[in-house]
Amino acid sequence: MPSFPGNLPAAPNRKPDIDDDFSTGLSSERWVASYLPQWTTAERARAHYEIVAAGIELRIDADQPDWRLEDAPLRVSNLQTGVYSGPVGSSIGTHRHRTDLDVRTETPQSLLFAPSRGRAEITVSATRAANCMLAAWLVGTEHRSPTESGEICIFEIDADAIGETTIARTGIKAHHDPDLTTDMAEVVVPLDASSPHTWTVVWGEGETVIGCEGRTLRRIAQAPDYPLFLMIDLFEIGPREGSYPKSATIHHVRAWR
Repeated sequence: MPSFPGNLPAAPNRKPDIDDDFSTGLSSERWVASYLPQWTTAERARAHYEIVAAGIELRIDADQPDWRLEDAPLRVSNLQTGVYSGPVGSSIGTHRHRTDLDVRTETPQSLLFAPSRGRAEITVSATRAANCMLAAWLVGTEHRSPTESGEICIFEIDADAIGETTIARTGIKAHHDPDLTTDMAEVVVPLDASSPHTWTVVWGEGETVIGCEGRTLRRIAQAPDYPLFLMIDLFEIGPREGSYPKSATIHHVRAWR
């Protein structure tokens, strides 16, 4: 697939619904600093982070617990724009990405930003730390129906895929949505993703466009048409090794409904 085949559509000519460079800290009116807390315990889900001059650093610390013991070794620090769960013991909740998930911490519904169509621009610096991945997704909230569960994978960047050029995964994951078809692909972007760069997604009316640095990478003839949460995550997948903390920086997020 050729890199950067065309320009992205222009951003809306109005104020974004989210315009956050984290210069005033982490706003609880915009973000839940926890990774899918309904499926685990509060401490295991809690994001480790630091506000810095360049934005917010998501961190993996040496003593950070695994997200769930069943998934170990897996540690994650995540920001998401809402949360939804059913009662304890149920399998009802946002992003049922594994078959063995059940609610361990019932979490009040919070729809801070959950558009059915729109645009998001995310400026990040990924990490080169061992066993890490930086990702950004839009995932179905599932608060209306368990079939409203599809995902737009804006990017997934493995640390060992970063160099003078970077390989990233991007596309659509159907999960439990019978109206979507999983369509993921690797793309090559001509930049070092550990330096600041901006990813963009525009979705709606049956089409998803994903790009980087103002240029289109993928145009996919399908899109979820129900409320989606934005999630930005730093994972460490595998044994603890190397120096800590491991970190990636979110510099700026802009998004429009």
